[in-house]
Amino acid sequence: MNKNLFYEKCYKVLCRVPKGKVTTYKSIAYALNSKAYRAVGTAMNKNPYAPSVPCHRVVNSDGSVGKFACGTSKKIKMLRTEGIVIGDGEINLGEFEFKF
Repeated sequence: MNKNLFYEKCYKVLCRVPKGKVTTYKSIAYALNSKAYRAVGTAMNKNPYAPSVPCHRVVNSDGSVGKFACGTSKKIKMLRTEGIVIGDGEINLGEFEFKF
């Protein structure tokens, strides 16, 4: 699959995640019938549509916030603004994870 097409598919899936919820790189990959978690991360890093396509809502599978093109502190601020609780750099996925 063409990488730009893959990125666009990632963005389309991500747009389903509502404000106040997060998803993981792995969940997006699975929603696309793929195991390309790292490629999902690259797509998020190159997201030309932010914040309309909310890449700040994508976190690591262990609940840690993960990286962000604009800096991790900005990502944490954006998530907190949406009502997501972050304790010690982690998010309770049981409470805040969006399921596809």
